[in-house]
Amino acid sequence: MYAVIETGGKQYRVAKGDVIDIELLPTADKEKGAVTFDRVLFVGGDGVAKLGTPTLAGATVQGAVVAPVRAPKVMIFKKKKRKGYRRLQGHRQDLLRVRIEEISP
Repeated sequence: MYAVIETGGKQYRVAKGDVIDIELLPTADKEKGAVTFDRVLFVGGDGVAKLGTPTLAGATVQGAVVAPVRAPKVMIFKKKKRKGYRRLQGHRQDLLRVRIEEISP
């Protein structure tokens, strides 16, 4: 069984046991390490498919927080020709690594 969830403005196809990196969640319970995703768009597998309009009512996906991580560095370089203007800046996004524990349709 798998599900399509939406979090942080992105959609993820997840199954039990998957480990995904998502945007930081202010509602994540860091002490218990539990995360609940209630914006479930689709649940499929085992010959059954349920599609939400846009979300499935009552469907949830439970996850466990593995660790906070950081994405690879992205370099931002700005330059204007013949002006001597050059700027270099780096950015690393803070992410949350989550293991999917349970999918309940």
